[in-house]
Amino acid sequence: MLGNFATGVSILAPAGMLTVLADGLSVGIRDTGLLVTYGAIILCFGSPIVAWLTTRIERRSLLAGTLAVLALGQAASAFAPNYATVLALRLVMLTVAAIYTPQAASTVAMIVPAAERSGCIAFVFLGWSLAVAGGLPLITFIAAYAGWRAAFAGAALTALVPCLLLAFTLPGGLRGPPLSLHSFGIIARHRKILLLLLITILQTSGQFTVFIYLSPLLQRLSGAGHETVGLMFALYGVAGFVGNVIATRIVSKLGGWLTSVMFLGSTFTGMLLWAVGAGFLPVMGIGIGFWGLGFAATNSMQQARLVAAAPELSSASVALNTSALYTGQAIGSALGGILFALGYVHAIGFAGVSFVALGIAVWSITRDRAAVGKSR
Repeated sequence: MLGNFATGVSILAPAGMLTVLADGLSVGIRDTGLLVTYGAIILCFGSPIVAWLTTRIERRSLLAGTLAVLALGQAASAFAPNYATVLALRLVMLTVAAIYTPQAASTVAMIVPAAERSGCIAFVFLGWSLAVAGGLPLITFIAAYAGWRAAFAGAALTALVPCLLLAFTLPGGLRGPPLSLHSFGIIARHRKILLLLLITILQTSGQFTVFIYLSPLLQRLSGAGHETVGLMFALYGVAGFVGNVIATRIVSKLGGWLTSVMFLGSTFTGMLLWAVGAGFLPVMGIGIGFWGLGFAATNSMQQARLVAAAPELSSASVALNTSALYTGQAIGSALGGILFALGYVHAIGFAGVSFVALGIAVWSITRDRAAVGKSR
């Protein structure tokens, strides 16, 4: 879970200091946002490939080694002389970062009973909620008052701590079943898995159309300062943490299908409030709360439903879902950057809402024929 926190901070750090980083590197807001877009493209293609290449590697060495690379990459970014160097370091670092999230989820599946997998996977993904709740506000404040170099140094520390903890506490000798390219071929013909992956792409695209540019949007639409931006990131993340905890508690009773739409609906409601209330900070804040409540829980339920749909393919399907997440990040952050550069700041929110609405439409056809109440 702490490793996912570090991974989330490493991937999303530029969003927490977008304006400061743009000024420090003497580039535009859109160019700084591309640090996330390009990184997401690397992660999108890298996740299934590294899942295949690393499936035979002992998990303690794999997970701890991945975080060690993230720590080194963030530390090196703190000393980068220009934008091109920061971009190059991020592309290399995030190629390795693609390993962590899917392999952490599949490792959990090895060490807990089958009946507890959904809840445990949701717990592990609390790390992403905490990355937004605590990591991004901290990055925002450090960047505002100590500079972007100090923020990257702080991100390096967040990766080093779980790296050491995993190295000394995770059981040794954990290896998953060999993952062949044939597994991906089976998934390509598995209708439910493909629909679940499509939901991930759509709802993530919608969220990242707005999320990556949350800081400059708040500043431009409502005149918010760094402190307010940091508080909004914290509100989003805390709500996400609460939503994920709730999802962990109710999924065994309601099942993955029903639980997932509850939180997709919360995301849709929050983003709609943001779009309609753009320029009025209280309404935007309420929207962020509802939106945040859904973002992490939805992702956790997607992971749990994929594992339940085909446990023997979980390493591949979870890797592809992570790839779908990063595909959505790339699509959303690229679209948001284009709209921001063109000055269509109000349209950004409605574009995000449209993607999430499409995700809910696809969700409606993924219900199992099995009895309601079983985890799916």
